[in-house]
Amino acid sequence: MATVDECRNVLEKLAGKVAKKSGDFEGLEDFERTLACEITDLDTTFSAKLSNGKLTDLIEGDNTDAEVRVSVASDDLLKLASKELKPAKAFLTGKIKVKASVKDLAKLRKALKVD
Repeated sequence: MATVDECRNVLEKLAGKVAKKSGDFEGLEDFERTLACEITDLDTTFSAKLSNGKLTDLIEGDNTDAEVRVSVASDDLLKLASKELKPAKAFLTGKIKVKASVKDLAKLRKALKVD
């Protein structure tokens, strides 16, 4: 099982990658959503804001009003980050669960698609 600090580091790196590519995303200029990422096996949740193609305000703690909720085990989060686990496979096998509108999922996929 990964640690809370390892998960935080992965999410911070993701936020940095999204910020670097934010100018490449068309159609996300006015897209703002609050996100919550629950690390299921650590009983920890991180919250952030997606605004103008950038992932900001990452904090440890739940935002019960988050418009997008992601649930994932710590080891699977690390595997996703290291590309040992493909996002589509994780989603289809239930290793990652996302609660969001279909429209939000399409835009999030675009915003979070980073190398």
